[in-house]
Amino acid sequence: MNDPNYYANIYNAYNEKPKKIRILDSTLREGEQHPGVSFTNKQRIQIAWMLDYFGVDQIEISPVISKDHEESTRTIIKQGLKADIVSHGRALKEDIDISLRCDAKWVAAYLGISDIHLKDKLRISRDEALKRAVETVEYAKSHGLKIRFTVEDGSRADPKFLLQVCNSLEEAGVDRISLPDTVGILRPIGMYNFVKKVRDEIDTPLDAHVHNDIGFALANAFAACEAGVDQIHTTIDGIGERTGIPSLAEVAVALTYLFKSPNDFRLDMLQDLSRLIENYTSIKPYDSKPIVGSSAYKHKAGTHLAAVLRNPAAYEPIPPRAVGNRRRIVFGELAGKTGASYLMSLLGLEKNDRRARAVASGLKSLRMGDLIDIPLEDRFEKRIINDKDVERKRTK
Repeated sequence: MNDPNYYANIYNAYNEKPKKIRILDSTLREGEQHPGVSFTNKQRIQIAWMLDYFGVDQIEISPVISKDHEESTRTIIKQGLKADIVSHGRALKEDIDISLRCDAKWVAAYLGISDIHLKDKLRISRDEALKRAVETVEYAKSHGLKIRFTVEDGSRADPKFLLQVCNSLEEAGVDRISLPDTVGILRPIGMYNFVKKVRDEIDTPLDAHVHNDIGFALANAFAACEAGVDQIHTTIDGIGERTGIPSLAEVAVALTYLFKSPNDFRLDMLQDLSRLIENYTSIKPYDSKPIVGSSAYKHKAGTHLAAVLRNPAAYEPIPPRAVGNRRRIVFGELAGKTGASYLMSLLGLEKNDRRARAVASGLKSLRMGDLIDIPLEDRFEKRIINDKDVERKRTK
């Protein structure tokens, strides 16, 4: 069978007509809330250009933070990018006015609706919050804007009040509603139930904005999609407040390969986007970070090396080149006979089974851990495979 993932795909239960799931990237808003991160205007513009070329549907930025951010927002909107530029602010008319000064077409407003946010952060009643939310949407719509409203901390709000707010927002003409798990407290089944409760009541398109405080952000984002959301919020490398939100790379790859969503992402840019943020922030993705990490496509154990040298798909669900990464192999005490044989071929040494076993034994005896880490290029793969084919023909 040509597709090594064929049987896994049966378990994934794909629909014949998969739903398109959109991406809003919030690197320029949520990402700047990561401790130590502050972009210059030029950096924000470059990030926006690259995100647009990559193929995200919306790019979020907050002009209300400072005059500097307002200038960035206005400049990015003037670029005429394909992605919607979403101008983010509080549920206040004065924040909408700032977005209007930037010539925004899309705005986003947020307001906490959980009891702890109402009592200890906003110090307003539920009725006052509902009134403010509706007035904000009506004000934006009266100025010809499209608006997304975020019911902040909605996952910890009274479900009856959550539905009351969402229904009122829909009646006011809101264009999208964002359902956030603001402190990352939901399990995937909890996120599904949270979204489904709203989806069953209203028809307005829904976003998922989920935080990674307990490590469930990616799983919760897709649980939300199963329940009816059609847009996920991401940042490059998942940077953001506290432990951040889902990573653009992981979401985009999952949408493409696991959900078959008909997007048009340039996945080979993912490594470049990650490096761009690393250069601008000095935040280096941890080695084993999926897709963009330096170890995402490294192979070390002897049995793994033997399989990968024959067919990389044995231990790679997605080719590294497809996401802009590189395959690497690690030689050391775990290399095994096949790894040792390949190392000998790279060094131009005569190889046979006896010598390969001797080299593998020597690497184990040294007990020095990993000694060599090199890229495995396609031409090397083909050469190894062809060498084996020749050897098989000779023995027949």
